[in-house]
Amino acid sequence: MSIRNLSTTIKFVLVGLTQQPELQLPLFLLFLGIYVATVVGNLGLIVLIAISPLLHTPMYYFISSLSFVDLCYSSVITPKMLVNFLFGKNNMILYSECMAQLYFFVVFVVSEGYLLTAMAYDRYVAICSPLLYNMIMSPRVCSLLVLVVFILGFLSALAHTSAMMKLSFCKSHIISHYFCDVLPLLNLSCSNTHLNELLLFIIAGFNTLVPTLAVFISYAFIFYSILHIRSSEGRSKAFSTCSSHLMAVGIFFGSITFMYFKPPSSNSLEQEKVSSVFYTTVIPMLNPLIYSLRNKDVKKALRKVLVGR
Repeated sequence: MSIRNLSTTIKFVLVGLTQQPELQLPLFLLFLGIYVATVVGNLGLIVLIAISPLLHTPMYYFISSLSFVDLCYSSVITPKMLVNFLFGKNNMILYSECMAQLYFFVVFVVSEGYLLTAMAYDRYVAICSPLLYNMIMSPRVCSLLVLVVFILGFLSALAHTSAMMKLSFCKSHIISHYFCDVLPLLNLSCSNTHLNELLLFIIAGFNTLVPTLAVFISYAFIFYSILHIRSSEGRSKAFSTCSSHLMAVGIFFGSITFMYFKPPSSNSLEQEKVSSVFYTTVIPMLNPLIYSLRNKDVKKALRKVLVGR
């Protein structure tokens, strides 16, 4: 008990993305630019959807929610990474701050996965049952889906963080990562981490397998319906409404799967960092670009806001 109490007062040291001094400033500028683009892109998309009546539909309600998740998601990780580039080895993080970062990281990464699933269901209803779309995807149903998404995120984060807080950290306090992720923290614990590893396998497996299967099944029905559309113009329009979402799904679940479900023999610290950088900083920046540059309604709404017509 005394060791565990002591572990709550310790400070961790985040090694960061790289320890090469000559790369610190270029990487700081690069990720500062990425973070600014993430904040501007996601916040801009949220505001645009809120003020444009053209975008007051279920699909854009989900896109707005995704932008909110991406904005929070990136803000949990990137600012601390930027500090690390400036201070290097002196980048300390308190135990309480580390647990808080872990908690909110899990909340938003799990929420993003399920939100992408809800968006797949929205596309399924829009293409397979267009006449019933407004009735099925009512504002109440959309709000309920988003609420369930965040509840699943909070529950997953609570399970991981509460299990992590039961561990003692009496080994090295140097985290070989740029943020407090589950696996690097487990490597530092001097307690039995079998329960935590089992929890990680079950929760990460469930939160990856269930959304992936749901998205796959939704798009199986969607493609089946699209192939039965007689006009080539109708098929092209149906495909275009799904392409952006499919791109976001592929990028997100692809990087998550590579990070947490590769064979143990292929474990590489540098590979893990590169993969985690992709889904913690790059994806939150890419999503608003995917949903704006490839979307005629968003372009039309933005043009109307900027030029008034």
